[in-house]
Amino acid sequence: MTTPRVNPNKRLEDQGIVGVSKAYYNLLEPALVEAAIQRGEGRLGLGGAFLASTGTHTGRSPKDKFVVRSPEVENKIWWENNAPMAQAAFDQLHADMLAHLQGREVFVQDLYGGADPAHRLDVRVVTELAWHGLFIRHLLRRPAAEELATFEPEFTIINCPSFKADPARHGCRSETVIALDLSRKIILIANTAYAGENKKSVFTLLNYILPEKGVMPMHCSANHALDDPQDSAVFFGLSGTGKTTLSADPARILIGDDEHGWSDTGIFNFEGGCYAKTINLDAEAEPEIYATTHRFASVVENMVYDPDTLELDFTDDSLTANTRVAYPLDAISNASETSLGGVPKNIIMLTCDAFGVLPPIARLTPAQAMYHFLSGFTSKVAGTEQGVTEPQPTFSTCFGAPFMPRRPEVYGKLLQEKIARFGAECWLVNTGWTGGAYGTGSRMPIKATRALLSAALDGSLREVEFRRDPNFGFDVPVSVPGVADVLLDPRRTWEDGAAYDRQAAKLVGMFAENFAQYVPYIDDEVKQAAIG
Repeated sequence: MTTPRVNPNKRLEDQGIVGVSKAYYNLLEPALVEAAIQRGEGRLGLGGAFLASTGTHTGRSPKDKFVVRSPEVENKIWWENNAPMAQAAFDQLHADMLAHLQGREVFVQDLYGGADPAHRLDVRVVTELAWHGLFIRHLLRRPAAEELATFEPEFTIINCPSFKADPARHGCRSETVIALDLSRKIILIANTAYAGENKKSVFTLLNYILPEKGVMPMHCSANHALDDPQDSAVFFGLSGTGKTTLSADPARILIGDDEHGWSDTGIFNFEGGCYAKTINLDAEAEPEIYATTHRFASVVENMVYDPDTLELDFTDDSLTANTRVAYPLDAISNASETSLGGVPKNIIMLTCDAFGVLPPIARLTPAQAMYHFLSGFTSKVAGTEQGVTEPQPTFSTCFGAPFMPRRPEVYGKLLQEKIARFGAECWLVNTGWTGGAYGTGSRMPIKATRALLSAALDGSLREVEFRRDPNFGFDVPVSVPGVADVLLDPRRTWEDGAAYDRQAAKLVGMFAENFAQYVPYIDDEVKQAAIG
């Protein structure tokens, strides 16, 4: 294995990481695949994809994530959402992990978080596993060879899956820990091989750093018009709302599918790749994502496969339903080469309403947009979890609470200001149920959703007649070409209007109960939006 160029003044020894048997700096994809195979970390799959298993941890460990409670960040962190760790405990964890690495091989990747040079974060990722280096090389952005000669890591991530934390010694909850010291600019990850912890740690960093620069960090997908990068749109949404599917429009250019920033000059992808779910992935419905599972150096994570033929089983969730593939953006034919777009003209907030109350699309004022952004609503449906017998609301503020180190209203106010300043149109899109709640009604027709989104993005939706929704106070189109009028009025889709009214009142009450926590921190305009 060769060692590509690296800043000679920024080797691990200069960061206090000493005694490792060998450090491999910035290996390219072929060398990382070769190293991972030689070290027995996984298997080479069809087409040269790397097949990895993460063992016990097949998803993130949010209850094991901590932020060091230093004086510098004491008044900046949303402590109700971020578990604190004492500085002394972190220092002990850091020292013990560095001692654990002595005599071991490590793989170092120097990468950027963010496509915009004005706002990107220089991150060094030090991993025990070669395939983790391959993964993060896909998911973050790769400097050119000449840039590595002067690369200055601002933050360093040290990931040791083989190290087990000691709660009594390290001030954590279990043997697994993800600890962020925002003052010392170090992140420690231990006792989990789930690769997503690496990328989400960088997302958390950007969510902390960028608001003070006036940049809005967003858990969203984004695209722009084929012939106009300035005509961009962002799609907020929790899992199951259609964020990836609806933004991957062949009639538009994909900027990114998960994490973006919004500066005064436009939007930019934080990442250089995608981390797509593969459970029940269909070759006909999503051919390009499917193809990445058989692409050289893609990382296929926790998928079941035939040990002899290496054929992947896209329906087998015996290891986890959270099966994934990681690949660079250039694997997608309509992906942007720059990962940049103009200031968004349209903000789409996606929700899957299993109560059958919300219309398929609604226009939001800036204050209403902040209300729904802070609410971050979607819903679980009966049968998805034991004991769930009717739709249950899920509120994840800012459409990404686990990655928000600052209080939600910091992000909400920043979004509200940018929408008002730049005049973006805001839309709430329900991809959930119509004609009744889950179990009675039916799923919103994808054809109707796409027609409504197209009308919003091309501007034609602004020209139609709107009515005021009596439950939430937002504007709902009365008639849109290509969409049945009855679908635009949820109450009319129910056989029993009184039953709809009761369900609507119930959902409004759930929104109000959840939003009460933000009322002390918001302005009167948003408070008015909260009561419809």
